[in-house]
Amino acid sequence: MIKKISCYFLFLLAFSIYAAEEQVPLISNAEELKNVKARKIVWQKDKSIMVAIPSSNNTKNFWMDITEVTVGQFKRFLELSNYETDEVIKWNDVHTYSPTDKNPMICISWNDAMAYAKWVGKRLPTEKEWEFAARGGLIGKEYSWGNDEQMARHYANIDGIGGKDRWGNETAPVGSFNPNGYGLYDMAGNTWEWCQNWYDSSQSSKVSRGGSWVNNMYNIRVVDRIRFASNNWDFNFGFRCVSGPN
Repeated sequence: MIKKISCYFLFLLAFSIYAAEEQVPLISNAEELKNVKARKIVWQKDKSIMVAIPSSNNTKNFWMDITEVTVGQFKRFLELSNYETDEVIKWNDVHTYSPTDKNPMICISWNDAMAYAKWVGKRLPTEKEWEFAARGGLIGKEYSWGNDEQMARHYANIDGIGGKDRWGNETAPVGSFNPNGYGLYDMAGNTWEWCQNWYDSSQSSKVSRGGSWVNNMYNIRVVDRIRFASNNWDFNFGFRCVSGPN
């Protein structure tokens, strides 16, 4: 009798987990987001998980990939789209610093990131959207998790090793660290992330945010920003996508 009861509760547990997973909507375009009530979705074309980011004084509500776009996702984009990158991708460098399909895609330009976003039916975040999302609901804090620098190794793959950070000379597979308050991973460290905006009024370079695995604490501050030409790439630049009002 006890065995039957135990099996019954295991069945209910499995069913509830399955049901919860089934409730995550599968979305194929931005128009479908208007009627979504769930906090989390799966984007059909690249199978990325996205979470709802609430509105603020500077941004409307939007959806953001919970991780950086991976090597595997970008390879699939290249195979299906016949897109030609700004420069021939140096796959030896990609595989040196992002060795698996679950690591973030690197060595691509802003133009390449934009091409992926357009192909998949999304876009790059504005700088204001990126910063608001990176804060995860915290106000005026230095980092995406708060002000305690001792917590960095639990949230960010940066220069040096400690805590959850065991990747000294390469990116970490996406989602290897703790998420911020909105459920977003690697908003600090791992790779710099391309944003839509020009860096300044000269319109000569684009903005990247978040710092990378080769940077220190200064560069993973939420407010830190750097510039790079839109047709250039670097070994520690990646990106993630958003959807919703621009």
